[in-house]
Amino acid sequence: MIIHPNISALTALLAEKSRAAILAALMDGKFHTASELAYMASIKPQTASFHLAKLEENNIIICEKHGRFRYFRLANDEVANTLEIIMSLSPLPEVRSLNQSSQLKKLEHARTCYDHLAGRVSVNLTNTMQQAGYIERNNKEFIVTAAGELFFKDFGIDLVGLSKKRRSFSHACLDWSERTHHLGGALGNGLFEKYIELGWIETKANSREIVITSQGKSGFKDLFGLEMQI
Repeated sequence: MIIHPNISALTALLAEKSRAAILAALMDGKFHTASELAYMASIKPQTASFHLAKLEENNIIICEKHGRFRYFRLANDEVANTLEIIMSLSPLPEVRSLNQSSQLKKLEHARTCYDHLAGRVSVNLTNTMQQAGYIERNNKEFIVTAAGELFFKDFGIDLVGLSKKRRSFSHACLDWSERTHHLGGALGNGLFEKYIELGWIETKANSREIVITSQGKSGFKDLFGLEMQI
């Protein structure tokens, strides 16, 4: 008798290319309508609605209704972390055009991973914080050191408030493009929101791409000693 969870049911759900494209789009951490997701996945709205119903039925996504509109988002950060791991184990898409190559390079450089920063920029920032002694790796988590507590406080990060959230505090999230870990969890989200507040990074509509602004180039260099592309 098989008593373990049915992994094949989940893999079958993710194996359909249109559903996989929808989930990849939802990795930006935002709510989207079926029409928006259909556009991002290059499918018809009716097809998107069918797949969204399947994903909601299996608790992979959630839906909020506002008036006559329905908005969809990944169910939680655990789903996002799992998808990021699956992406890291999956082959990269075959590049067939200059535009596709450009988009892939931008995502590899800096992108959203649900509600925190991912890509080469995030991995470099994580490594820099480790080298500076602000955080230490402990299995699947990053631990904030005494020096880190002072650093994050000076940077305006409320560690106490973040630790009270019902989620992982400082998850070591496997980055699909860099094949190593970046800082996720509540702390990763807190830093992400601080970068946006300072105008260091900008999100793009209907895309996971993150743009490093001119202020961000200066800010990341001054605070972390990192040279950033704009």
